[in-house]
Parts: sequence; C-alpha cells; structure tokens
Amino acid sequence: MDLGTFSISLSVKDMSVSRTFYEHLGFSMIGGDGEAWAIMGNGDHVIGLFHGMFEGNILTFNPGWSGPGIPAEDATDIREIATDLRAAGIPIDNDTTVDTASGPASFSITDPDGNAILVDQHV
Repeated sequence: MDLGTFSISLSVKDMSVSRTFYEHLGFSMIGGDGEAWAIMGNGDHVIGLFHGMFEGNILTFNPGWSGPGIPAEDATDIREIATDLRAAGIPIDNDTTVDTASGPASFSITDPDGNAILVDQHV
C-alpha cells in the first residue's frame, strides 16, 4: 500500500511563534496562508502547522505525492487504500472517498493507541 508523502500536522497555539521556531530548525514555509495554516519544509521533511483547525496532532499521509509538492508518477488512489482498510476491518471516519470516483478525497482512521491518522489525497 503506497500512502504517499508523510508529514505530521501540528495543532499550534500561536502560528507566528511556531513558524519562527521551525524556521530556526531549518524549515521554510512552502504552502499555506501563514496565519491559519502553514506547510513547512526542510528537504524531504514536512510539518503542517494549523491554528484553530483541529485539536491534537495528526499523522498525515498524502497519496499521489512522492515528496513535498512533488506529484508521484504512479500512485495508489485513496479509494483503493480506503477499500483495503475497510476489508481489513479498520473503521474509517470522515470519509469523502465515497463521494467521488477520482481526484481529491480524504478519510481518517485511529490507531490502537488513539493516534489520529489523516489520509488526504490532493490530486
């Protein structure tokens, strides 16, 4: 199962303070509006900073991407991933894969320890 690019999505209290902190670690903003959300990149590493959008931190996978902002030449569609997970008995939440036959969609799952996982296909 090819889940695409991995990042962590962090719920932050103060976007400016968090952006500055990660900039000191060598990250720069590669996406977002810089106020409600910012995608920070450092080489192959990606961190999403989100203010007021959700509670807690989320592990994030982006099918269709092979790196930060780099579309994959051959990728597993999110609908196939969701079908495989359902077949394995894994409950799926917030599922938009059933609404479309192709293109962007997302769903979330929770691991056995309560960690949220977002699978979010942009292409």
